Amino acid sequence: MKNAFKEALFDPATFCVSWELIPGRGAREAGQANVLASATQAAADRNIHAITLTDMPGGHPALTAEALGSEIRALGIEPLIHFTCKDRNRNQIESQLYAMEHANIHNLLVMTGDYPDSGYAGRPKPVFDLDPVHVLQLISELNAGLPIPAGKGTAVLQPCDFFSGCAVSPFKALPGELVMQYLKLEKKIAAGAQFVITQLGYDARKFHEVLQVVRQINPAIPVIGNIYILPYGAGKMMRENRLPGCVVTDQLLAQLDQERTAPDKGVQARLQRAAKMYAWLKGFGFDGVHIGGNNLRYEQVAAIIRQGEEFYSHWQDFLPEFDLPQPQGFYVFQRDPSNGLNSDTLNEHPRPVPRAGERISYALMRLFHCVFFTPQKKLYPLMRFIYRHKNPRHYPLEHLIKILANHCQDCGDCALFDTAYLCPMSQCPKNQRNGPCGGSCLGWCEVFPLEQPCVWVRAYARLGSHEQAPFPDQRLLPPVNWALSHTSAWHNYFNGRDHTASAQDKTFKNTK
Repeated sequence: MKNAFKEALFDPATFCVSWELIPGRGAREAGQANVLASATQAAADRNIHAITLTDMPGGHPALTAEALGSEIRALGIEPLIHFTCKDRNRNQIESQLYAMEHANIHNLLVMTGDYPDSGYAGRPKPVFDLDPVHVLQLISELNAGLPIPAGKGTAVLQPCDFFSGCAVSPFKALPGELVMQYLKLEKKIAAGAQFVITQLGYDARKFHEVLQVVRQINPAIPVIGNIYILPYGAGKMMRENRLPGCVVTDQLLAQLDQERTAPDKGVQARLQRAAKMYAWLKGFGFDGVHIGGNNLRYEQVAAIIRQGEEFYSHWQDFLPEFDLPQPQGFYVFQRDPSNGLNSDTLNEHPRPVPRAGERISYALMRLFHCVFFTPQKKLYPLMRFIYRHKNPRHYPLEHLIKILANHCQDCGDCALFDTAYLCPMSQCPKNQRNGPCGGSCLGWCEVFPLEQPCVWVRAYARLGSHEQAPFPDQRLLPPVNWALSHTSAWHNYFNGRDHTASAQDKTFKNTK
């Protein structure tokens, strides 16, 4: 079936444009009518190739994106659905994918999602059963024809035709944050991401950097730059980290403050900034742009495209306006003084400095693992013997050790081996097992800023402080098997029941 959005991304002669719209709360409110009216206008514009529909942004309830997706597709323009992991368990995710395939909705932007903030009678319970890597893996298997149990054998579902992408945030100041973003991006692409969209920022050099990184991972993957029409109010919230993952510097905020004194309150200045970004993103070699903004009208989007094309012939002239680095911000590549962008030479990663006590804690955990959980060590056979005959639901000593060391939540499918002996289930509110979400700021967790450091930034520091490459194992970790919940993770490891057993003891099955 024809997919105009996918075709535009892979057509070298086309610069793909998507326009983000927000369905809003309610079923038949003005917000939903406005979305459909805007989509109707966009459908007649051959320069707009998809309407992007958000999935409860900010963690607030809203009409599901796919509910409007079918109506928008019927208008003659492709919907691009934000598909997040925050509110659904894996069965609901799979079910929703079936529903979209059934409705011929194929374009998905898979993301972690904003932490749930508000809902009926208070804050809802976050789910985060799968992370974006898991969802992309699931989609890849659905596209290939998912094998499922059927009686005494296996049946294969009819293949789906999803075109799924992922997001990445290059706008990170700390090396640990930035490196972990790109390592998770590599996992997402390995899991099946077919295009990449950037998070929101305004530093031209960072946009250039993410394009270089993706081209090194897989040069065939299309990359889309995010352009947000930024008023002062939203910029101030981003500067104060009240919209996690979005970066606005003091210098840019001062420009916005000055622009809002104009008679039009800065509207034209904002639209012109977007058009300039359009021009140099196209000049860099991006495959398209994603245009968003609160209450943005079709006429304004069309003006950005038109003026961006006019600016394209001299896009280099605008780069100095977007030289907006974060204080002491880290870049993967060294600066090219000829144009203010990046050269092809890698920057040296500074030696991570772990928090007080992290080095000792990590060393003790490494020693503990080496002595008791490493197949080549002498105590490993004894531990395996004990735990092959032990009740998996009676583990007070293990529970005490893990509570003291990692605030264990007894998932039974332990990922400590994979994250520098830090638990992503108890110490990451979003339970990210394959890398960080995009919401951290200066090393702090999105959900608990200035209170709780990002567990993946801590992992980076731990690994680097012990003269290892500061990168975790790049295996794609499966989701937690909740059948093991509240059982001994040590028992599950030594009996080959959890995800670590096959990697840690490849000879185990031959010794049973």
